[in-house]
Amino acid sequence: MRICITLDVMLAKRKVTSRDLARYIGITEQNLSLLKSGKVKGIRFATLEKICEFLECQPGDLLEYETETQKKAA
Repeated sequence: MRICITLDVMLAKRKVTSRDLARYIGITEQNLSLLKSGKVKGIRFATLEKICEFLECQPGDLLEYETETQKKAA
């Protein structure tokens, strides 16, 4: 089981650059890249709130639950 971050999909849908989002939420582009790639172990709710505010979306639009079965099928 794993939680997948679909931030890159939402950025593309909203036609927003990572640079603009990083600047708005106050983190480096490198840290945003780590978040997009799923290489982080957690995210602060304040950061998630700012991302949702900027992209005008819900947390569920950015996070996806993936089971082992779904992972193997992909």
